[in-house]
Amino acid sequence: MAKTLSAIEGQLRECYGRAVYSHKTHEKCADILLTRLARIKLLQIVLSAITTGSFLTTILGSGKEAAVIGVVVSTALLVLNAYAKNYDLGELAQKHKQAANDIWLIREQYLSLLTDLAASSKGDDEVRAERDRLVVALHAVYAGSPSTTYAAYRRAQESLKHNEEMTFSDEEIDAFLPKQLRSGG
Repeated sequence: MAKTLSAIEGQLRECYGRAVYSHKTHEKCADILLTRLARIKLLQIVLSAITTGSFLTTILGSGKEAAVIGVVVSTALLVLNAYAKNYDLGELAQKHKQAANDIWLIREQYLSLLTDLAASSKGDDEVRAERDRLVVALHAVYAGSPSTTYAAYRRAQESLKHNEEMTFSDEEIDAFLPKQLRSGG
């Protein structure tokens, strides 16, 4: 019996770890896409300003060079606008944020299940049923979410391993809690 619970605990820990990484990776994907979107919007404004300036200079009689610059920059702006039209980075970022939110809840449920298992507050059958329910729920989130990127995974890994985004000291946790709930450690 103890060996069975140990195996289940090992599986739950693995699932929890994957949920932590998936959650953070979707967050990082959203961040990357929103940064890219902001850069594209800024570049669109700059290119529009250069195009307008070039054509105004041409109209005011400064010559052929300004017209050529206007045509080249205008073409670049057209390409950039076509890219922005075909790839709605804002919507894609929102889908990643939603996936992260959904995975966060499942991640917390895995943590609660591990806690219940350690406290022996649930029987084997209850633990298995909850585990199976969480697997199905996580599958539903993954099936409806966009794919993540390697760059986002690397950023998530950096955040979790080196920046310790998922860890807190006892003092940090105590600072969030009312005096009655502090550990004093």
